[in-house]
Amino acid sequence: MKFYKVITAVFLITALNSCGTYFNQPFDQTPARLGEYSKSTQNLLNLPPAQAPVEVAVYNFSDQTGQYKAVENGSTFSTAVTQGSTAILLKALEDSGWFIPIERENLSNLSTERNIIRNTKQEYIKNLNPNEPPLPPLKYAGILLEGGIVSYDTNIITGGVGARYFGLGGSAKYRQDRITVYLRMVSTSNGEILKTVYVSKTILSQALDASLFRFVKFQRLLETEMGITRNEPVQLAVKDAVEKAVHDLIIEGIADGYWSAKGGNAVNEELVTAYNADKEVAESTGLYNRIFFKQQYTNALNFSLGTTMLDADYSAKRFGAMIKAGYTKALSQSFSLNFNAAYLNFKTGDTYDQNFASVDLNAEFKLLKNDKLSPYLFAGGGVLLGFSENEESLGLDAGQTDAKVQYGAGLEYALSSKIGLKLWAEHNVTFTDKVDNLINGKRDDHYLNLGVGLKYYFDFAKKATIQTPTDATNPVNN
Repeated sequence: MKFYKVITAVFLITALNSCGTYFNQPFDQTPARLGEYSKSTQNLLNLPPAQAPVEVAVYNFSDQTGQYKAVENGSTFSTAVTQGSTAILLKALEDSGWFIPIERENLSNLSTERNIIRNTKQEYIKNLNPNEPPLPPLKYAGILLEGGIVSYDTNIITGGVGARYFGLGGSAKYRQDRITVYLRMVSTSNGEILKTVYVSKTILSQALDASLFRFVKFQRLLETEMGITRNEPVQLAVKDAVEKAVHDLIIEGIADGYWSAKGGNAVNEELVTAYNADKEVAESTGLYNRIFFKQQYTNALNFSLGTTMLDADYSAKRFGAMIKAGYTKALSQSFSLNFNAAYLNFKTGDTYDQNFASVDLNAEFKLLKNDKLSPYLFAGGGVLLGFSENEESLGLDAGQTDAKVQYGAGLEYALSSKIGLKLWAEHNVTFTDKVDNLINGKRDDHYLNLGVGLKYYFDFAKKATIQTPTDATNPVNN
């Protein structure tokens, strides 16, 4: 019976875990097809038509990384990045409809063929038709596109997860590479670099596998394994980056007045507005998809709700309510001072239930000052105020205070430039053993606060200053 249970388990595991393998494995040779679209291809095709396409020339848009493909054993001279990036760029220029690409990559071949045509005309056609028009001159471009693939970084992020139990297990692994493209536009009339565009694209590789290793019976070993690996093609990544660069070059050219869409100013403004919104998001996002956020305000009001738990001389611990409000003054992007007042309800033992208040001053340090989600640490001192009016109480009576120190940590997420969401925990150590009306042991009473709250940022009103506008030169070369 045990043998059949194992076989059943193997069958179920194989059926569940091999779905990805089965549906992705090639069964037959596939015919040739049109090239795949990247995510940026559709953006190029969806651009409105240009008012007047511009002649551009591309001599060489090459791989400048000099990087070879990584192999596990030995060495290889196969390049990691495609060497056909010039062809990819020319195709992107053609697909956009905003440019008329002119052949310059193999100009020598074109010149040779034109010489052959010219000689043929002189030898055979001249005598037959003296009025035969000469070979027209080559077109020249007003704009020259330069640049290339400047970097190919491997293993910028690697990771995975896996588990194994009694010979049964599985794992998932991933790796992320990154390719970077620079594209610049040069005026052929004076050599001025009119615009430079910088685009990066990550390349994802994934591996999934599952395996089983088990002795079914004496001298009978069962082994099974399955898996699938997916590697994003580098060529498609280059294509995506180049097409994105061409798209951004078109929009930035519209913004600077180098060209215009056929629909006029309304279409131009719509394209530029959408592009600026995407650009703002890109500029606030770091390498590992970290969202950057620079707080512009130096003052803030805090309000939190949460719970507190007194850890004193009673063995039974219970949670009570906590309300905290305060003011924050930023001294820099990382450091700030916090003044807080809190209402605390301590519950412990079977009957103890008392209300307290606390006032404290903390120094706060933000670990990731430019991130939208940032952890922070704080520490400081304060006083604990008693509310009890029980004459037999050993604790803090109404109006009495006792010193304390506190430290803690938290997370803050910027919902907007003025609103922040906080989640924090705080440990408070008092300098008295009488908070719970019981003196026992050698350690003073202490308590823990957990809270969630909002932070409202603001600045005090400043006197407005009048600035005299200065004349600016038009950077557009007409």
